[in-house]
Amino acid sequence: MTAIGVSANRLEILQIAKAVAEEKSIDQRIVIEAMQEAIEKAAKAKYGQEHDIRAKIDPATGEQTLWRVQTVVSDDNFEDEAKQLRLADAKKIDASLEIGSELKEELPPFDFGRVAAQTAKQVITQKVRDAERERQYNEYKDRVGEIINGIVKRVEYGHVIVDLGRAEGIIRRNDGIPRENFQPNDRVRAYLYKVSREVKGPQIFLSRAAPDFMRKLFAQEVPEVYEGVIQIKACARDPGSRAKIGVISNDSSIDPVGACVGMRGARVQAVVGELSGEKIDIIPWSYDAATFIVNALQPAEVSKVVLDEDERRVEVVVADDQFPLAIGRRGQNVRLASQLTGWQIDLITESADSERFQKEFQERTELFMKALDADETLAQLLASEGFETVEEIAFVAPEDFITIEGFDKDVAEELQERARDFLEQLAAENDAKRRALGVEDAVMDLEGMTPAFAVKLGEQGIKTVEDVAGLVPDDITGYREPGPDGKPVWVEGILKKGEMRKDDAQMFVMKARVIAGWIEPEALDALMAQQAGSDQPAAELTEEERALLALGELGNSVSDDDDEEALAEELGIDLADLQTEGGDDDAASRE
Repeated sequence: MTAIGVSANRLEILQIAKAVAEEKSIDQRIVIEAMQEAIEKAAKAKYGQEHDIRAKIDPATGEQTLWRVQTVVSDDNFEDEAKQLRLADAKKIDASLEIGSELKEELPPFDFGRVAAQTAKQVITQKVRDAERERQYNEYKDRVGEIINGIVKRVEYGHVIVDLGRAEGIIRRNDGIPRENFQPNDRVRAYLYKVSREVKGPQIFLSRAAPDFMRKLFAQEVPEVYEGVIQIKACARDPGSRAKIGVISNDSSIDPVGACVGMRGARVQAVVGELSGEKIDIIPWSYDAATFIVNALQPAEVSKVVLDEDERRVEVVVADDQFPLAIGRRGQNVRLASQLTGWQIDLITESADSERFQKEFQERTELFMKALDADETLAQLLASEGFETVEEIAFVAPEDFITIEGFDKDVAEELQERARDFLEQLAAENDAKRRALGVEDAVMDLEGMTPAFAVKLGEQGIKTVEDVAGLVPDDITGYREPGPDGKPVWVEGILKKGEMRKDDAQMFVMKARVIAGWIEPEALDALMAQQAGSDQPAAELTEEERALLALGELGNSVSDDDDEEALAEELGIDLADLQTEGGDDDAASRE
């Protein structure tokens, strides 16, 4: 009877371990290890916590073994009588034992008391729970970026708890579609965007408002998107109201917009139905930023687009009657277009643009009248021909004047002489102002220095060569920094935007540091060689690559690195040969 009872207990242990492992979807060995730890803890409670007690359950037979372990140490290292054994004493028990050996003493089985059983249960429960949490984390961390199906378990303060089968996810209030109500047991689909490891178990965050949720829905409904023939390059959403997606086809025979819309709108309507009626504008994506911006503002018609690549801002001119349509209700259309394109869009009407042009035209006319001592008609003629500054008139080739109707060589020479006289007078006034501000003459000896530049330095308290040497290029050219809304804003430098390139500003400061004795001339030579080397790869481009750069197909018009790589791969071009210095330097060089 005793043997049968022991056998049954062994079998029961294995059956329990198997049942718990299957229920929690964890490895059976983890359950057995938890049982072993529970037995060890109960045994320590019976025999003393100071002992090193170990338990073993055979995973094949369920047989339980319990030992007390003592480690053999030298007399000098002997510290704990319960866990350690002197070498001399160990030799008396077993002559083969050496320092570091373990002496195992098998302990008799014992009955768990009520407290010990409760403690063992807690240990097993905790271990199984930890294993289950680890299994959930490992299972879902690799599914980030997928659409997950689940059943609504409960709704708490606007947060939806979703039963995913072997785990729970949460759709937070901000991740849900506004005015979308869920009830317990409703089926729901959502985008898994984050899995975080927490003390109480992994947190699985789901979203129905993320732009990527719409991308994945289109991939499910449109086979061409799933297969990669059509790419969704950009997506912007106002959840529950309206959305815009930019699509492009890698196959010229397939219309990307038509494929996403489907026969009688079947495909897009399936996505709209899942998003609670959210209206979707499907827009053809373009590598040309201006073209894509015009497309993104549909259904409004655009008259003119002016790009500022330094700040990634674009000024869009629309007809007066198109202005409300371009803005959309509560600014929705232009806001989504800005999110879609990644450009800050400034809308202006044709009438306002005309008024601004007239104002600028009048300012140039008055400047030319004052500088050239000319009448209004002549000044207006020069302004209408595209001259913007007196410097352009003073140093332009005489042939450019002769092409203007009514101008001859004598008139051109007279105008240029007056322009130079005005510039000399202005330079003298600036030099006097520079002296009054205390800017030293040594600063004027710096290469690239002008009286007007010196005045601006003096107004900033920069009066000596050492002061100039202490500048950084951004102080001169300006720079971008995150604004209050997180979008980059331009901070003006000492010079106006575009007056000096950043690499020229760096060279200017380095030369001042050489003169001030801060650095050796060899450092300046190294910088000059580096700048010269950075321009070298451009001369090694193929004719096809140079043509693409000239047409704006690469570099300037590509909005991000992924797009550059995709285009380069499509054209068979190695981007390593097309690396150029980005940011403000490029913009300044193009100007």
